[in-house]
Amino acid sequence: MRGLGTGAIRPDGALKAVMVAVAAIAAVGLLASACATGGTGARDEGPAGGNPVIAGASTPSASSTASEPTRQQVVQLVKDDPEVSKAVKDALKPCVADEYPIDVSFGDVTGGTVNDLVVNVMTCGDAVGVGAYVYRMKDHRYQNVFRAEEPPVYAEIDRGDLVVTQQMYEKGDPVSYPSSEEVITYRWMTSHFTQSSRTRNEYSNTVGHVSPAPTAN
Repeated sequence: MRGLGTGAIRPDGALKAVMVAVAAIAAVGLLASACATGGTGARDEGPAGGNPVIAGASTPSASSTASEPTRQQVVQLVKDDPEVSKAVKDALKPCVADEYPIDVSFGDVTGGTVNDLVVNVMTCGDAVGVGAYVYRMKDHRYQNVFRAEEPPVYAEIDRGDLVVTQQMYEKGDPVSYPSSEEVITYRWMTSHFTQSSRTRNEYSNTVGHVSPAPTAN
């Protein structure tokens, strides 16, 4: 300490022993504090609200991440969603064993703090999209903020935008060869999606169509 020179009085043996004991107790306290905080010496913060709750489904287990529910939980989310039509729910059945015809994408299309879910429900036989949905986390629950149920339809995330592809058929078109296709891009604006662009692609009506065989005279 300042003011103690070479002639300062040194502590005797008893006082020195007390000082060593106090130092040891302080060291033990610091070690216990570090262990309680993961060894960092400071408090490790966890998720503010714990694991999110999926509407109509159970809370994700400890093995699943907070932002990525399991496929089974997504299936249950769609089944319990009042915004999803009965026709789509009826189509949402296992194709083989417990494998459901859904595609799930995790990404940011609404600017939230947790990844959004983009869900496409398809048919088992020919994988035709019968419903496309976006679920956004709000108040620790996934809420439906977009739906498209005019098949064939498919939604995906493209550089932060929602891109929905709608195939158009004319009479006589086979499933694999639509006459045209509309690609609609949506952008999230504060509380809802707004259309930012629309592209229509017209296809040749001869490609993919089998011409009738000539008849013998």
